Order: sequence, then C-alpha cells, then structure tokens
Amino acid sequence: MRQLILASRNVGKIREFKRMMDQSSISVEVLSLLDFPQLPDVDETGTTLQENSRLKAVQITQATGKPCLADDSGIFIDALNGDPGVYSARWSGVHGDDEANIVKVLQQIRDLELNGAVDRSAQFRCVVALAFPEGHARGGEVVFESGEMPGKIIDVPRGEHGFGYDPIFVPDGFTQTSAELSAEAKDQISHRGQAMRKILPILSATL
Repeated sequence: MRQLILASRNVGKIREFKRMMDQSSISVEVLSLLDFPQLPDVDETGTTLQENSRLKAVQITQATGKPCLADDSGIFIDALNGDPGVYSARWSGVHGDDEANIVKVLQQIRDLELNGAVDRSAQFRCVVALAFPEGHARGGEVVFESGEMPGKIIDVPRGEHGFGYDPIFVPDGFTQTSAELSAEAKDQISHRGQAMRKILPILSATL
C-alpha cells in the first residue's frame, strides 16, 4: 500500500489527521514521526506558518523518501497583536506544554484588562504542506493549502477534547469551546479540517 508520512509527533494532531484521512476514499497507509524515532525533530525556524510547514515536509520527505504532509498552525489573538501566532506551541518556553501556554495567554489578557476592556477575538490558522520525494512524478514540488477558524478567547478553560488552546477558544457561532465539541463537529469547522479538505483531492490524484 502507498504510504504518506505525517511530519508530527503530536498525538492529538496525528489523531485528527488520521481521522480525516480515514473518512476519505484514499487508500494509503498513514505513518507519523512516532514511527520514525530515529529521525530528529525539525527546527521550526520560519517566521510564518507556511515557512515552517514547508521546512518540516521537505526535510522529512528527504529523510524517508516518501511523500510527506506537514502542518504548522497557531492561534492569533487580536489583543496580543497576533501573538502567540507561529510560536503558539512554545509560547510558555517549553514546546508542547499546553497548560503552561494557556496560563501565559490568559495572564497576558488579564494584565491588559487592568487598563480597560479587551477585544478577545482570535483566529486559529493552519497551513499544510505536501512534499513529494525525488523519483515521484512531482518530485521536489511542495503544495500548500490553508484554513482559518475565527472565534474568541474565554477566561476559564472548558472541555476535555482536543489539545493546545482548544479549552479557551469558542468558535464563532458556537457556545462551546473547541475542547467541548465532538471530534466530528470540530473537524467540520476547524482550521486544520478546512486545510485538509482542500489537500485531499491533491493527495488522491498524486499518491
């Protein structure tokens, strides 16, 4: 069976991607970096989501010789001038510490509110990159798609699903946080779900 590598060790993100792939009609074995423990983490030195997704996709494709799908995503909070943005996963100083990242963001917003009302609008954004290995008909090419989910930040985390900033983010048109939505409901509206639905036809036609 054809194989596709997801350039991630984030269990929550891998679960989301695999769930969306399972719902498609594409016959492909989906692996992740958890299946390649010998590979080092890719340094996310880019200043944009697209740059970081490209770095991960290209480096893992070169290392494995297989098509690779990578994403970079983050939450952009209006009151914080777009931060944490591309630094969302390591905003607290430790990569992947969701609880610490949430605590820091909420404290920053509370500090601002000492001087008056604060706009709590925010957007989750995602860019996915699909890289093809040498020898493939599209070898060396990288394809990008993106998605965005607008909403607002609440002050007290709610919900047990999802990961990252989901417990403090309420999507526009909803009263639940992303962490309170079912997996199926979140996939329909999420930034990552949008990007994946755009990239799936390309995967189907090229893998």
